[in-house]
Amino acid sequence: MDIQELRTRNPDHWMRATAIRALALDAVAAANSGHSGMPIGMADVATVLFSKHLKFDAAQPEWADRDRFILSAGHGSMLLYALLYLCGDPEITLEQVKNFRQLGAKTAGHPENFLAKAIETTTGPLGQGIANSVGFAIAEESLRARFGRKLIDHHTYVIAGDGCLMEGISHEAIGLAGRLELGHLIVFWDNNDITIDGKVSLSDRTDQVARFKASGWHVQEIDGHDPEAIDAAIDAAKKTGQPSMIACKSHIALGHAAQDTSKGHGALTNDDQNNAAKEAWGWTSAPFDIPAEVKSWWEKAGSRGAADRAEWETRLADMSAARQAEFTRVMTGEAPKKLSAVIKALKKQVSETAPKVATRKASEMALEVINPVMPETLGGSADLTGSNNTLTGDLGVFDTDNRKGRYIYYGIREHGMASAMNGMALHGGVRPYGGTFMAFTDYARPAMRLAALMQTPTVFVMTHDSIGLGEDGPTHQPVEHLAISRATPNTLVFRPADTVETAEAWEIALRQTGTPSVMSLTRQGLPTVRLEHKNANLTEKGAYVLADAEGKRQAILMATGSEVSIAMAARDLLQAEGIGTRVVSMPCWELFEAQDESYRRRVLPGGPVRVAVEAAVSFGWDRWLFGERGKRDKGAFVGMPGFGASAPAEELFKHFGITAEAVAEKVKGML
Repeated sequence: MDIQELRTRNPDHWMRATAIRALALDAVAAANSGHSGMPIGMADVATVLFSKHLKFDAAQPEWADRDRFILSAGHGSMLLYALLYLCGDPEITLEQVKNFRQLGAKTAGHPENFLAKAIETTTGPLGQGIANSVGFAIAEESLRARFGRKLIDHHTYVIAGDGCLMEGISHEAIGLAGRLELGHLIVFWDNNDITIDGKVSLSDRTDQVARFKASGWHVQEIDGHDPEAIDAAIDAAKKTGQPSMIACKSHIALGHAAQDTSKGHGALTNDDQNNAAKEAWGWTSAPFDIPAEVKSWWEKAGSRGAADRAEWETRLADMSAARQAEFTRVMTGEAPKKLSAVIKALKKQVSETAPKVATRKASEMALEVINPVMPETLGGSADLTGSNNTLTGDLGVFDTDNRKGRYIYYGIREHGMASAMNGMALHGGVRPYGGTFMAFTDYARPAMRLAALMQTPTVFVMTHDSIGLGEDGPTHQPVEHLAISRATPNTLVFRPADTVETAEAWEIALRQTGTPSVMSLTRQGLPTVRLEHKNANLTEKGAYVLADAEGKRQAILMATGSEVSIAMAARDLLQAEGIGTRVVSMPCWELFEAQDESYRRRVLPGGPVRVAVEAAVSFGWDRWLFGERGKRDKGAFVGMPGFGASAPAEELFKHFGITAEAVAEKVKGML
């Protein structure tokens, strides 16, 4: 690559793009940590995109109809931070750039959405960003169909690298995007042929262009350092009805001694080499110093969208007051006022009729009253619609011919589904929920963790939550998955005991604005245990006294989900022998932990023996058995010792000793 030719062919563009290169090199060198090569290599693409195509206003980074920019290759975070600083973003200042990767800085090692308004999503685990982008594009299509082009009409742009495309999640993402014909999604592939270990050919020979074409994408191949070719390719991509991939042949660490090598991927910190690179670029400014004319040009690029934003605000103001209010409500994530009323009505009906249903069916019953009053919900399933019970009759299917449809057939794509749902939640205006089996949280796990980190209110509907699923056996029977989900910070894990608790859990989940929820739901039918209707949402406390002791309280039984009815039956056995027994239902540990000490003491007072019952491994239960005023010699667990087995559910519960009789014997053995 002839740097001199690049400099002379488009001198103005070259210096503007080199401002990104210089800032990336300076910041990484100052931190002695980071990834310089990708920002240096993709600076030309980013410069053309931000200055000529991206619809944004740096002064108002949360404007609802802005184009979204996702840096899927999140290790190249300095590309994004340099762009935001140059364009005049109020949060990413020069001081922030200088503090790259330092404690408390908004300029983290990988982009984090909660640190600055202009950062759309948290990227770092490769492939997640491109999979998020599918959700962004789905949300845009859905909102455009609902509110019209005057309010919603924008694109989602992505920069992805070889690592993003090697990760398996990318295949799920591009397959879904191609099938749904998400024409407002445009991906730039940083085709630099380098990974950390060396050339891509060390580990891969995939023809990525053919792969994207086979998935139904519009594909172009260009020189990633030619601004005219980049500009023309973006123009062409915006005109097609397919999602677009632009293969940008680029040079990692362009002009540096590490160009086109694996060393160019990482932190370029050798002063002599860095100075030589700047000399080759024709960059004479001091570290972190941007020439005034270059900075001024970039700030004009950053304010280029101000007129578009002002026109959009006028269009919004011209809408009826009711339409404005509804648009604002869904974009801010506020639940509708009717939600509480329909949940209370369902609870009352269930308490009076006491049906015996699986909580997956109870979830469907809740969604049947929720979806009509929350037109922003977008449901789906990873090819388990009939098993997850996530489709209600009023939704319609989101497809190429029906963007108003609110149900997505994701196919067998748990990774892609979970990450796309995060993208929808991050985009705003829609409330995504999607289902698979609880055991397959393993497949959705990277996105579930990122939902918690990114503070997105995604709802993961996980059915077939224990050995209660029966004959499918231990491959499908989750035993450790509750513990894994509960171990994740900023996650609400609900395991409801009946339809009433399930409805309450849904109400709580849909009121969240910064916390994801996991719904752990049964395959097998469960009796209604909440037979007395209460307007109050008891699940909101996380745990509560379902049935108190008659006579002197000698035992407390704690349980979740399908085991609450077992605990209630054990109570009957114990009370018959004069042993006063309290049953505590614990549908959400995280909410119980958040209660004040006085409430937790009332629910779990010191003194009585305690037995916890859950058809899962015991990990985590020590907190409630031996903490919170409990004692080691007065606590026991009834649950799974390891993996499950293939057999009918009733036989399995007997085989593993998860029965009312076993619970009663545990209590008596400690008295």
